[in-house]
Amino acid sequence: MEIWHNPRCSKSRAAKQRLDDGGIEYTERRYLDDAPSAEELDHVLKLLNKEPWEIARTKEPAYPELLEHDRAKWIAHMVANPSLIERPIIIDGDSAHIER
Repeated sequence: MEIWHNPRCSKSRAAKQRLDDGGIEYTERRYLDDAPSAEELDHVLKLLNKEPWEIARTKEPAYPELLEHDRAKWIAHMVANPSLIERPIIIDGDSAHIER
């Protein structure tokens, strides 16, 4: 299990705490410091059954207002600007979900 975590985010801290409280073993990935590759992000999006624009944080300064719904362009933009990726994402084998 892996959690894409931002320690400055309260939802991300809460999700990490739930894993800790449950005694669940996981790997913490601080994705702002260790951004996913395009291939990793594409894989996680497929696990989530989402398009990149569906998990983009719209209030981030790097949010691309006029970027068409071109999956490859969005993925490249999100890899270059990982703050756009909604958090936290928990990946467990062949499944993933975004904690809300």
